[in-house]
Amino acid sequence: MIRSMLDTARASPFPTVAQCEPSAPRRQLVHGRDVAAFSTAEPEYSCEYGSPKFFAIAGFGGILSCGITHTAIVPLDLVKCRLQTNADKYKGIFNGFKVTVREEGLRGLGRGWAPTAIGYSMQGLCKFGFYEVFKNLYSNMMGEENAFLWRTTLYLAASASAEFFADIALAPMEAVKVRIQTMPGFPATLRKGFPIIMSQEGWWGFYKGVAPLWARQIPYTMMKFACFERTVEALYQYVVPKPRDQCSKSEQLVVTFAAGYIAGVFCAIVSHPADTIVSKLNMAKGSSAVEVAKSLGFMGMWKGLTARIIMIGTLTALQWFIYDGVKVALRVPRPPPPSMPESLRLKLAAKQQ
Repeated sequence: MIRSMLDTARASPFPTVAQCEPSAPRRQLVHGRDVAAFSTAEPEYSCEYGSPKFFAIAGFGGILSCGITHTAIVPLDLVKCRLQTNADKYKGIFNGFKVTVREEGLRGLGRGWAPTAIGYSMQGLCKFGFYEVFKNLYSNMMGEENAFLWRTTLYLAASASAEFFADIALAPMEAVKVRIQTMPGFPATLRKGFPIIMSQEGWWGFYKGVAPLWARQIPYTMMKFACFERTVEALYQYVVPKPRDQCSKSEQLVVTFAAGYIAGVFCAIVSHPADTIVSKLNMAKGSSAVEVAKSLGFMGMWKGLTARIIMIGTLTALQWFIYDGVKVALRVPRPPPPSMPESLRLKLAAKQQ
């Protein structure tokens, strides 16, 4: 399947990013001063890896990848939330769509789009931007050899750290979104819904769901980033018929999409029980996460899993595709899958002798 996708990408009408020409030679035109000859060749990268501009572009890519994708799937997310919070009325995915359209019309499927767009854009900024920050910070602390040997741990730690802050940014809009989508009689717009929560519950009304949000999103993001990174590594090693540096940008983005979808399926399964609790918690005033979990029971926490696998698999694949596409478009460094440092290879070779 991957090979057929790569063949399609190879025939893509979209041009790949041009490679820069070698820099012009430096000449000593004035004694004691090196002057480089003027060159019109565009540099290969627009910034250095790990620079402030690099992290800023990563955050911008996160805004686009999460904001666009989550907003695009609001109808599916709405049905999923209603399956979780009112299983007696909404019997399944297709029945959920049917009941919603019958009662509210097609416009009803778009309920909650505004807090979704704002909340998940802020989450994406922190998720992807801080992931690159923490990944760079932790790898420097570990050293080159340990960063390679313990790279899965590195991905898990960096993504968990990033998601902690991302959920704080997301929580207020998530609270408004869930109530708009699941509470009968609650206003259908962010403009009207936000002040009601503030007046009735204060800021706690927006953040009472942050703990179960962490329980849902941190494992989800750890799986999302670690599984993606290792899947990309495995695809280039075992599936893609040529090394990454010989693949065009279009072919590399195909690999990104495939790895993102695989990661998304695992993400949905790992985080689904906590997602159900978050949906129910924001709907039930004065309840705690533990109380909601007890009332749902083990099987109740898995309601809507099929819808969420479809949603999160597609969502995660598109997010990685958009994020990597932004890096390609803005000529940001995209390091290849990690390889064993030469110093470590020599140490291992010496031990075997």
